[in-house]
Amino acid sequence: MIYGLFRTFMRVVFRCTLRMKIRGLRAGRRRGGFLLASSHVSHLDPFCISALFPQKIGWMARIEFYRHPLAARLMRTVHAFPVNRQGVPISAIRESLARLERGEVVGVFPEGEIKAGADSVLRGGSIKRGICLLAQRSGRPILPCLVLGTEKLNALAPWIPFRRGRLWIAYGEFIEPITHSDRRIARAELASRLEAALRQLYAEARREFALPDSILP
Repeated sequence: MIYGLFRTFMRVVFRCTLRMKIRGLRAGRRRGGFLLASSHVSHLDPFCISALFPQKIGWMARIEFYRHPLAARLMRTVHAFPVNRQGVPISAIRESLARLERGEVVGVFPEGEIKAGADSVLRGGSIKRGICLLAQRSGRPILPCLVLGTEKLNALAPWIPFRRGRLWIAYGEFIEPITHSDRRIARAELASRLEAALRQLYAEARREFALPDSILP
């Protein structure tokens, strides 16, 4: 109930303050559980995507965000769960697989952290393959997601009414897990497909919305 109230409140705020362009949202209505893989330019990305997505998203979030009690409570309220990036995150993998098995949407930032410049996957950078492992083990597909403009929402001005802020979100086609006798080869190929899908979304968004490359930090 709290998640639903949060999403409703954020949608009202967004409609009053932001000019939004969203493409491919219909893909988010798919049932049966899947992974959502998003580009990452701001800590506001998961809140913006979750507020406008048709289903509840359980985001995999860095364990550092859980060290402060208030922050930890907020993360639990929005249905997130922690991942320790040091070593093999066994508990996060188990939680992800359990949620996928229950038919939920698990959100992941496959770059691992906010990336800018040439390090961004959208400009040729690479992703981590943990999401590919989850897709393999669960048999669930991956939905690529592009989000732009959120790094400028860290200031107060874009949230003043009259729709001064800008937000762009685009969803691609589902990428099914790859079956191969060599799992490493399968994960590498799946990662390559996901990277290509995210770059394609970025190129298409720039053409469709007439965006300069400087829109990406």
